[in-house]
Amino acid sequence: MKISLCAFKMQRVMAFAALSLVSSATLAGDYPNRSVELVVAASAGGGTDIMARAFSEATRKHFSQPFIVVNRPGAAGAIAFTEVANAKPDGYKVGVTSSNLIILPALNLMKTTSDDLIPIARLNFDPAAITVRADAPWKTVEEFIADAKKRRGEMKVGNGGVGDIWHVASTAVEDRTGAQFNHVPFQGAAPAVVSLLGGHIDAVTVSPGEVVQHVQGGTLRTLAVMSDQRMTGPFVNTPTLKERNIDLSIGVWRGLAVPKNTPAEVVQVLRTAARGAAAEPAFKESLAKANLGEAYLDADAFKTSIDNDRKSLKTILEKLVIHK
Repeated sequence: MKISLCAFKMQRVMAFAALSLVSSATLAGDYPNRSVELVVAASAGGGTDIMARAFSEATRKHFSQPFIVVNRPGAAGAIAFTEVANAKPDGYKVGVTSSNLIILPALNLMKTTSDDLIPIARLNFDPAAITVRADAPWKTVEEFIADAKKRRGEMKVGNGGVGDIWHVASTAVEDRTGAQFNHVPFQGAAPAVVSLLGGHIDAVTVSPGEVVQHVQGGTLRTLAVMSDQRMTGPFVNTPTLKERNIDLSIGVWRGLAVPKNTPAEVVQVLRTAARGAAAEPAFKESLAKANLGEAYLDADAFKTSIDNDRKSLKTILEKLVIHK
């Protein structure tokens, strides 16, 4: 009797497993049959949000359902990344990821890691930059750094949140120069820039694309960019830190990812859509207009890039002190 009961239970388990596989296959084959949430780990108006909305628009020709942008700012992206990682792996919740996905776990600020997500594509890369108000007393990055050394801990530098890539960038400047800032966290780059415009902080270390309209409008001035080479367009005359004998190049990548265990068929549909959207002239124009760097990588190359960055950023983070 025990043998028969065990056999019956085993048959039920096998039947349930088979039904689950069939259901998953059916769902994957029917994908997508409704809109997809595009979860953005930042406030509206910043570089990540601008890129996400441009991507959402560009998918119209390559995806049968709309991508709906949902902003989930806070905790330097941890809130959004964790929400996506814990979502049902059915392709209806796609996360806009960034370098913070590597940084936050390394600083023990988030349990979610890149291993909890499947990369879809990288869409963008931007360097950090030091930007101040146009009426600020510092005309060069040398003057800015000298003052930060003199008034240690007094100069308020805004970032996108504790452990955010822009926080790491400003802390890296401290490490390379001996300066000391008063780091001020915000829920994304956009509110940090607004605070700078209002004179509540002294500088921000966000990307050039997140300040470009104010730089062109004459209200802000970018003192230096943290890239290997000078940028083009509005920042062609802005020096790099390396030109000023500060050996630092750091920035943010932004891409797409879904929860692990998402069916391969669904992942492939999203990868194909992302490739097509990234190639759309309108998407490229939107990035260029916002001064956001176009940097598409397919899923495999993106994963390799993430793994490489995890190693290189770990080396940087081990030298830095992040004030939690």
